[in-house]
Amino acid sequence: MLAILLVVATQPPIAPPPRPADPFAKWESGIVAIEKRLAANPPKPGGVFFVGASSIVGWDLKKYFPDSGYVNVGFGGSVIADSTHFAHRIITPYKPSVIVFYAGDNDIAAGRKAEQVAEDFQAFLATARKDNPSCRVLFLAVKPSIARWKKFDEQKKANALVRELCEKGDRLTYVDTVTPMLGSDGMPNPELFVKDGLHLSPKGYELWTAAVNRAMK
Repeated sequence: MLAILLVVATQPPIAPPPRPADPFAKWESGIVAIEKRLAANPPKPGGVFFVGASSIVGWDLKKYFPDSGYVNVGFGGSVIADSTHFAHRIITPYKPSVIVFYAGDNDIAAGRKAEQVAEDFQAFLATARKDNPSCRVLFLAVKPSIARWKKFDEQKKANALVRELCEKGDRLTYVDTVTPMLGSDGMPNPELFVKDGLHLSPKGYELWTAAVNRAMK
């Protein structure tokens, strides 16, 4: 018995299981920067917020929507769940009347399925509208791109599911950016993209701006 106790006593302690990494930690510095920008120039309640990934970040709202006062809180590389997670810091305190939302592109590229994208969008809606139920949300369709053309079928499924949600929901608008971005050959128009075949060129943003202006009427 003594020998057994000695063996047990000399065994190294069992290390606790590793703590799961925080999937949102990588965005912290970018979110803090957005918070500082908002604090320096506080948006008035009832404004229009552009929310989502790099296609939102690259949208020069002062150029394409002059004198509108629209607010850009996008952060590049993000997925829908990221915007949901940080909504209480960069969206909901300001009670926007309209949210123009573009995300889902990176989600599908990372392997999420169409059904998951639709579920994630519903979760975003629930968070964004929790204390602001009258907020209108415009969902910009996941764009067809040269770089991610292999994902187009899954993108179409996701867009169809979100479009159905928007048609059934209140103050939800699905903005079809897919149709005008495809050429007569059914492929993405290269003129709408910069060299990486993924992000929008000025012509691409002109097209999106026109689509948003039509949807806002």
